[in-house]
Amino acid sequence: MCILPDHEILGRLRDGELKIDGYSEESLTPNGYDLRISEIRTPGGGEVREGTAVIPAGTMFFVSTVERVELPPSLSAQLWLRTSWMRKGLLAGLGKVDAGFHGTLTFMAVNVSSAPVDVPIGSRFVQIVFETLTSPARLTYEKRSGNYQGQQGITLAPVNQADVGGEDAHRR
Repeated sequence: MCILPDHEILGRLRDGELKIDGYSEESLTPNGYDLRISEIRTPGGGEVREGTAVIPAGTMFFVSTVERVELPPSLSAQLWLRTSWMRKGLLAGLGKVDAGFHGTLTFMAVNVSSAPVDVPIGSRFVQIVFETLTSPARLTYEKRSGNYQGQQGITLAPVNQADVGGEDAHRR
């Protein structure tokens, strides 16, 4: 496993091997790409798609990305909350993006501070760090479960119900 630096990310984007729809040059980092907020949903508080969402202290919320990513069978990715948000008291539930995943991304976050936090729509929220696999995945995300393949916007339930109650349910 090897992390892709900026110039290799650009090369793979240029070659079409990696796709980031909604790409912004300002979001490219030395070893990843900062994903921006498209919308925010708080339980019982509705959705915010423009302006600024005010996240009350102790409140969980969901975020979807502006960018739609398409990973080839040879790349996976890690997700990391930007430290500027951690310093304001936000924590996020993040994970791996599997080889072959296509779609926008949904994250859960929580304001663990004692004060409300302003979160502007369009701000850079999470860094995606691309990793090369030692060889391409034989069965990509879409072929393994693909429960969220092609998701758009905040997605809390699987979009593809093929194996929701099957073997994959035991690994979740």
